[in-house]
Amino acid sequence: MIRRRSLLGGAAATAAAAAASPLLAGCGSSSGSGAPRLDFLSLAWQEESVKANKALVSQWNAAHPEVQVRYVQGSWDDVHDQLLTSFEGGAAPDVIHDEGNDLTDFGSGGYLADLTGLLPAATRARIPGAAWDMARFADGLYGVPFLQEPRMLIANRTLLDKAGVHLPDAARPWTWQEFEDICKELSHGGSAARYGVAWPMSSPVSVTLNLAVTTGGRVLYATKDGRTQVRLDAADSAFPELVRRQVGADRSAPSSALGMSGGEVLPGFFAGRYAMLPLNLSYRQQIAQQAPKGFDWVTLPLPVGTGAPDGGRAQGVSPQTLSVSQSCKHKEAAAAFIDFMTQTPHLVQLATGDWMAPTGTDALRDPALTTDKLGWSTGMAVASHLVASPALGRRGYPEWSDKVATPALQEFYSGAISLESLRTKLVRDGNRVFDRYRS
Repeated sequence: MIRRRSLLGGAAATAAAAAASPLLAGCGSSSGSGAPRLDFLSLAWQEESVKANKALVSQWNAAHPEVQVRYVQGSWDDVHDQLLTSFEGGAAPDVIHDEGNDLTDFGSGGYLADLTGLLPAATRARIPGAAWDMARFADGLYGVPFLQEPRMLIANRTLLDKAGVHLPDAARPWTWQEFEDICKELSHGGSAARYGVAWPMSSPVSVTLNLAVTTGGRVLYATKDGRTQVRLDAADSAFPELVRRQVGADRSAPSSALGMSGGEVLPGFFAGRYAMLPLNLSYRQQIAQQAPKGFDWVTLPLPVGTGAPDGGRAQGVSPQTLSVSQSCKHKEAAAAFIDFMTQTPHLVQLATGDWMAPTGTDALRDPALTTDKLGWSTGMAVASHLVASPALGRRGYPEWSDKVATPALQEFYSGAISLESLRTKLVRDGNRVFDRYRS
């Protein structure tokens, strides 16, 4: 999930959350001039991204004196609970920046407006159908997906070159089998052990579901009558079995990284302890800022599964979205503002600020994002194959993820339970959870 990655730490994160909380108490009404005012809750937090969002709001206000927008700074920390409180208190922001995983609960709860008939045709045309699928469920469209990020391989180029490893590119990525073999080759034991890869699995469910797509799996399936069914067939278990092999049998991935976040494995990566890291695209910014002088790193496409749809290039993703509150009194104006924010030049501006990929077809091809510098072109090529995460639109997913899937996957990856035990927990216990959410 996009929102879980935050470079803010300690006091900075606490301060950001505290500052954001009271701002959710207000909702759009009228500006001092009497013109309608929309409150836009933005969760941008990086300096470049905040600057880009504020600049676009100022640009809108200069061109639209009849509908003014007030920028409201929010925080990814506890945003779900803060929004729920504001919805129930009748004080929700008019335009809401959030994540695809939140749309299911808020949309089915009646808190978000169905955008199907509100969005201009230009908005619908610039974003491809695969991206719209990330925000649509139960015949409603509850957000405009505008930023997304695939998982990439960030590699220590020096270590790979020394081992004579031929680097893949977006046109010819490694298969998962090739990746396993290379990780073995790059690993060695001893007092200064080095591993071919480290798997940061502090959020094991989203990683497992989204990367199962690369092997033709989903884990979460929709039945003909609209129910959610949990399965763990061969295509679904291929990715978790690979990680289990690398940690347990091959010793090409350390068990110590399983409980870490992406940021927590970076010091070991910089020290040469891990040759490669599977990380979300935006981590390139943190690496560029924190890597030691002279550290040579490269962004590579994620490996692909053989025999999977789209050549195994598809990954599941939960995008960042822009939504309109159901309580908004100026829904057409709010939809027009979202159209403005997602125009191709603006998508490029926002993507650059967040080091992510835009959803728009033309934006993905923009020269500013297709440069080879810092892995941008590879990221955009991989992003063009993204599809909706299997988790999206699944009522009951948060409960299944927290109570069933997270502990089961943690046990499996660490070697505490077998594949059959994992299947029993995910499927049997999981289907019981989802059955309670049948509408």
